[in-house]
Amino acid sequence: MRKRTRGFLNSKNVVPYVFVSPFIISFLILTLYPTIQAFIMSFQRILPGQVTFIGFQNYERIFNPAFFKALSNTTIYTIATVFVLVLVPLILAILLDSKFVRFKTIFRSALFIPSLTSVVVAGIIFRLFFAESESSIANQMIGLFGFDPVSWQYTGWSGMLLMVLIASWRWMGVNVLYFLAGLQNISKELYESADIDGANIFQKFLYITLPSLKPIMVFVTTISIIGGFRVFEESYVLWEGNSPGNIGLTLVGYLYQQGIQQNDMGFGAAIGVIILLIIFIVSILYLLITGGFKRGDE
Repeated sequence: MRKRTRGFLNSKNVVPYVFVSPFIISFLILTLYPTIQAFIMSFQRILPGQVTFIGFQNYERIFNPAFFKALSNTTIYTIATVFVLVLVPLILAILLDSKFVRFKTIFRSALFIPSLTSVVVAGIIFRLFFAESESSIANQMIGLFGFDPVSWQYTGWSGMLLMVLIASWRWMGVNVLYFLAGLQNISKELYESADIDGANIFQKFLYITLPSLKPIMVFVTTISIIGGFRVFEESYVLWEGNSPGNIGLTLVGYLYQQGIQQNDMGFGAAIGVIILLIIFIVSILYLLITGGFKRGDE
């Protein structure tokens, strides 16, 4: 019996499922089940010891000025971070992959370290660096160019700038590594053939590097879009969930504000479902436009 069981577990038809079973189990318990529960909760009014089904009332409450402000902030933040976290890492990766840069390992490590740093620590550093006082480092730096001090955390454009800077500082190195991995998989023979044909650096970048990096660019852009619409930490560490005039309010921040702080779990679940739908629709549209669903040989 033991030998038969061992043989069954070692068979080629069973072993793959044994290896992927931890992922499947964790997905079912930690992702699928909470998602289903959140969807059910979105149709309920949840009070201590009392749960009442109220239909679509939570969804009817969502479309209010605070929600649209959160949606606007999150959309601007997502567009800005996607632009920065795709373009800049691509340029840095090309520079680090070139023959003209020395100490490449040191630079790669330095770029990756911020992703390992606690966002709380990063938030404290940024709050000190961009404090509203004239003696803050940021105001002293812009003062050298004749600009007046800025209340960085109390102005709409500067508050958004701080959130984008924190996200860019944290994830820049990770995206650089993605692009470096893609660059190292490009055959050197393609560049040698281009040199023989007299192609310049710009032409090689346009006709060899970019097409070869398309799968990486699609992947990095997709995870940046998802991360943009899920932003919460950057806003919370700057304003602790209560930004002046909602200049830092995001969709997930609005969910936290209503679901946790206001103890309205049903309404918070409805906001979460809307966020999930927005991320799903935007990601699918982007993948359709860029051909992300096509096979590599098409």
